[in-house]
Amino acid sequence: MAPVILVVGDSLSAEYGLKRGSGWVALLEQRLAKEKIPARVVNASISGDTTAGGRSRLPALLQQQKPTHVVIELGANDALRGLPLGMTEANLAQMTQAAQKAGARVLLLGMQVPPNYGTDYTNRFGALFGKVAKENKAALVPFFLHRVADVPDPLKMFQADRIHPTEAAHPLILDNVWPELKKMLAAAEPPQGGQAPRGGRAKPVGAPAS
Repeated sequence: MAPVILVVGDSLSAEYGLKRGSGWVALLEQRLAKEKIPARVVNASISGDTTAGGRSRLPALLQQQKPTHVVIELGANDALRGLPLGMTEANLAQMTQAAQKAGARVLLLGMQVPPNYGTDYTNRFGALFGKVAKENKAALVPFFLHRVADVPDPLKMFQADRIHPTEAAHPLILDNVWPELKKMLAAAEPPQGGQAPRGGRAKPVGAPAS
């Protein structure tokens, strides 16, 4: 059966301000076709969504789409709204665990916030994605907007609102996601959270095959 990749995200994955077909998820579909990987992509991203919104939507999506892989791109709007970091972390952890329980491998896309949020908040927010990934043995892209938001002149890669990346930025965003996702698609071991074959244990994503 062909893999089903479910992307649960916010406006960064929902082509906000872009022409249809130019966002990183659409580019992912093109990359899969080019690589001759027969996977189906379901983009369940909603502009403005938070981790709480994603958590509430995920059970129905898992039941309807039955994904083999779940990509979680949420958290930026939590920061914009000043929501408690503990809530964001708990929501991401619950989403990860729910997807794994349903038999899917999970890829978390890490986010960062500008330093004007304060050093403590900025550091803790950036670290929570890695923490959730490590504690739940999920895969991680440390910074979803690497080479877009962390360049010397980042404004040229963003739309006029200074929040949403331009069309030119989305190929770079896909290049951040693709190596880890491709590794997951190629992995032969059982899904995270699933049952291991008799006589063995499930290996984390990226572990060498025995």
